Amino acid sequence: MPVRERDDPQGEVAHRTRKDARRRITNRPATGGLLRRNRDFKKLWYGESAGKFGAAVTSVVLPLVAVSVLHATTFEVSLLNAATWVPWLLIGLPAGVWVDRWPRRTVMLVSDAVSCVLFVSVPLVYWSGALDVTRLLLVALLAGTATVFFQTAYTAYLPSIVGPADQAEGNAKLHGSASAAQIAGTGSGGLIAQVVGSVNGMLTNALTFLISFACVARIRHREPPPRVARARGALFREVGEGVRLVARDPYLRSLTLFGAVSNLFLAGYQSLLVVFLVRDVGLTDSGVGVLVAIGGAGGVVGALVVRRGVTRFGTARALLLFELAVPALAPLMALTSRGAGLALFVIGYAAVSVGVVAGNVIKAGFQQGYCRADVLGRVAACSSFLNFGTLPLGALLAGALGTWFGVRPTLWVMIAGIPLSALILLCSPVRTCRDLPTRADAGH
Repeated sequence: MPVRERDDPQGEVAHRTRKDARRRITNRPATGGLLRRNRDFKKLWYGESAGKFGAAVTSVVLPLVAVSVLHATTFEVSLLNAATWVPWLLIGLPAGVWVDRWPRRTVMLVSDAVSCVLFVSVPLVYWSGALDVTRLLLVALLAGTATVFFQTAYTAYLPSIVGPADQAEGNAKLHGSASAAQIAGTGSGGLIAQVVGSVNGMLTNALTFLISFACVARIRHREPPPRVARARGALFREVGEGVRLVARDPYLRSLTLFGAVSNLFLAGYQSLLVVFLVRDVGLTDSGVGVLVAIGGAGGVVGALVVRRGVTRFGTARALLLFELAVPALAPLMALTSRGAGLALFVIGYAAVSVGVVAGNVIKAGFQQGYCRADVLGRVAACSSFLNFGTLPLGALLAGALGTWFGVRPTLWVMIAGIPLSALILLCSPVRTCRDLPTRADAGH
């Protein structure tokens, strides 16, 4: 295993580390209910929420640009969604090693700045008359690359500013606010597209990344700058270490495999959602945003009830409840029609949102406590590589099937796969225990 080394000839790093520790202790509340008083967490929380709002706006506006402005085909729209997630397949694994080597706060700042510039470029290129599907795909690809680094760094950075006792509440707050931001963003996305146009609506996302940048820049906590021994082949050895940790551990392996299969189907139905609601159901741009926002309220519900579910059933059993039982209502979305039939979409979409958010809160808290801090970045990146790596595959598969067999039949297949993928958890150690293990039990 590569060893982290520090230049410390005069004890300066040790002094700075002790100083940072004292500052984190005074900045960190004694109990989870007082987490809101942690100023660094609040800044991270606000910045992440702003970014999620902008991402939600883009998830509606970007496909509308392709469909309404560029008249893209069903497959081109799914290709656009796939481009956002392809970077996880290309650089997902080495990104974890780089994040473990670099200051994680700096990585997040650079990612926010790059994303802001990319989304500003869309209306600029459009006003010049040069916007086409290819350029839109390039923006999605590069923005997805920035997301790889931000998400990996953010996952590994959070435990450094939030104590172990507060991580469950911290993850619930972050995922809950992300769901609320998604609701507001998807609802606003359709309205923004209706009022100022889908292309100009991309400026909203650029602004949210600027806000996120400002919030992260104000975080006072600084990690000690490690110097990593970088012998030839060190990158591949560190990547391999992350892969082995995930592959050999029954809990990490099962959760990662489940996430990969589940995301394949999630990406498939999401890539067809706008096309389905606009062309098959006959909704307007603003109608799409409002309907998705109403169903997305399930994410907030999931964040609110997850802690109660964990307390009553345990982390492992609550995970099965939220990932298997609740999403069983998801196939109702494929029955959506005009009028009263829109309620079926809301119920199905809300069920998926509850399950995804609640499950993510449980899994994030488990991983942050289960893995050592010095390998958390590469373990998170390995899991994300597999979890997010299937997203572009699902989008491309759905686009191809939707083109050949029709959008609604393909939607049936993709939505039915969401609850069925949770059967993987029933064949894992998760089924046999009430609570997922802690680091003390895991030996990591």
